[in-house]
Amino acid sequence: MIKLKRKILSRIFSYFTKAIIVYLIIMSTTYGWSKEEMSLSQSDIKNNLKSVVYDLSENIGTRNYSNYKNLDKAAAYIINKFNSLGYVIEIMEYEINGQIFKNIIAQNPGQSDSDEIYIIGAHYDSCFNPGADDNASGVAGLIELARLLKEEKLSKKIRFVAFVNEEPPYFMTDNMGSRVYTKELKDKKENIKAAIILEMIGYYSDEKNSQRYPPLIGPFFPNKGNYIAVVGNINSRKLLKKVVRNFKSSSEFPVESIVVPGFISGFNFSDHWSFWEEAYPAIMITDTAFHRNKNYHKNSDLPDTLDYSRMSEVVLGLKGSIIELVNENKGKKT
Repeated sequence: MIKLKRKILSRIFSYFTKAIIVYLIIMSTTYGWSKEEMSLSQSDIKNNLKSVVYDLSENIGTRNYSNYKNLDKAAAYIINKFNSLGYVIEIMEYEINGQIFKNIIAQNPGQSDSDEIYIIGAHYDSCFNPGADDNASGVAGLIELARLLKEEKLSKKIRFVAFVNEEPPYFMTDNMGSRVYTKELKDKKENIKAAIILEMIGYYSDEKNSQRYPPLIGPFFPNKGNYIAVVGNINSRKLLKKVVRNFKSSSEFPVESIVVPGFISGFNFSDHWSFWEEAYPAIMITDTAFHRNKNYHKNSDLPDTLDYSRMSEVVLGLKGSIIELVNENKGKKT
């Protein structure tokens, strides 16, 4: 009798143990498992972006003609970053009032021999302030895109350009770094297919009414500053449409876009203006600057105010968008 009871209890315990094991297996498979690779990739991008922003805005700090030593340090830092990625560097130097300023041009030595060139650019000077969002964030995106695109098989050339003197007093003058560059492009008759300018890509907010707009535009766009914007002029509308379409196919990150006449003030406030002046298709990728970021051109534009996770999503979306753009009509004569 005792043996029978023990046998029954043993079977019950065995069934109970098996039931628990089955239950645990079922419950554990209700969660997704395939996330580590994407998570690690995005984590690397996030850390890289954050590192560059901190180095430029905190370790180097204010960088412009009046803080020339810091501006030169920033240039050397960017050159070193591109060199470490294996890029060939060209320095475009020009003089203003006895000071030498540098546009930094980086190209992959192993890329296509096509004469069609796509430019990705960002300015590295700041407006008498640390300039974390404006524009260490753009430079961080520029360098990270250079890293991510280095091994991609691209059918056209990509140039990565860090521009000097975008900020006052050189803004929208012939001494603006990108203006000097685009004039030379025109003189050399280079086949520039498009320019994509990164201008402040790090500030985001989910708060209601955190996003403002120029008069009459607000009713057509979100009131939360949680998206990336793409801005183009009439001549760049086809480019803008392709970049936005490609971005959406590469990322779920929210993106808004607008095409305006190039002369409308505010929409031309960055280096894409210099390309517009020479009739090159060019767009600006931006978090909308002073329409969203309350730290714009203030000493409070610090690295801790930026959202590096969202920055990494933007960069990943741009990576996919640029690959599709550059490889469009691959193998066809244009």
